[in-house]
Amino acid sequence: MDYLLFSYPNCNKCEALKKKLVETGTPYTEYGLTQPPGRAKIREFINVIKRDDKGAIILPTLVAHTQGIVRAVLNSAEEFDGWSKSKG
Repeated sequence: MDYLLFSYPNCNKCEALKKKLVETGTPYTEYGLTQPPGRAKIREFINVIKRDDKGAIILPTLVAHTQGIVRAVLNSAEEFDGWSKSKG
């Protein structure tokens, strides 16, 4: 499983999710959305990214995928924790 983390600078929720990924030994690739590579990469998953009621992308966004097939889109350390425990 590959994990892609889309984050924003000075985001407490982003930092909490990164901490949870490190604690669980989950390897991930981070893309900052203030940089062109991050903005380009997130477009690959634009159809599955969650948005708030104003249409803004909810951050952090963690995309778990296998060979391009999205398995989960998670937006917090708590969501990741629950999801990772549910898959056993």
